[in-house]
Amino acid sequence: MYIVKKIINIAPEGYKIIFYISFIWFLTYVFSIYLSYTWIGLLSLYLFYFLLMTCYFFRDPIRKILYNEQNFLSPADGRIVSIEEWEDPDVGEATKIAIFLSVLNVHRQWTPVSGKVLNTIYNPGKFFGAFKDKASEKNEQTSILFCDHNENLFKIKQIAGFVARRIVNHMNPDLNVSQGDKLGFIKFGSRVEIIVPKNFNVKVKKGMRVKGCKTIIGNF
Repeated sequence: MYIVKKIINIAPEGYKIIFYISFIWFLTYVFSIYLSYTWIGLLSLYLFYFLLMTCYFFRDPIRKILYNEQNFLSPADGRIVSIEEWEDPDVGEATKIAIFLSVLNVHRQWTPVSGKVLNTIYNPGKFFGAFKDKASEKNEQTSILFCDHNENLFKIKQIAGFVARRIVNHMNPDLNVSQGDKLGFIKFGSRVEIIVPKNFNVKVKKGMRVKGCKTIIGNF
């Protein structure tokens, strides 16, 4: 694990699954050496490829950001799939911006601005494709309500996709956060939604590709 981590930074959320895959691959590799069954060798090769892909998926790049509390940075990598008016019970009249994360995107999430966590709500649900609008309401998700230093409320939602079955949230109520802190991780294909007040100045458009801690989503 240390060698892999030195080559690419691996998210701690992936350690367990990478260990299990590595262990199974090692067993099949040993069997392929001592047994003459072709299918074991092919299985070992497949598992090794799957191990490399899993390590790539759980990469956790270190993002250097220029701190600017006037800018609301993207909390995730991916593509903007929708920007729409929304009515939120906590934020009120709002704008909802949805980011779809494919299995090739980094699946780490970061805090877009400094502030304080007011509450977190986890809702178990279904697993529709994360690119579908109904995933916003039906899928497994964690909703995190924040307040920035200027008392602006906003919400970040981590939504599981068709493949994803595990949302990791590092936020807790009353936690003070800084811009660029690690918010959480969603394992495999997923969706992240940003809910901001209606007067928020949105600077992205539908179809744009965004990068966590780099792309400016807008400002209050």
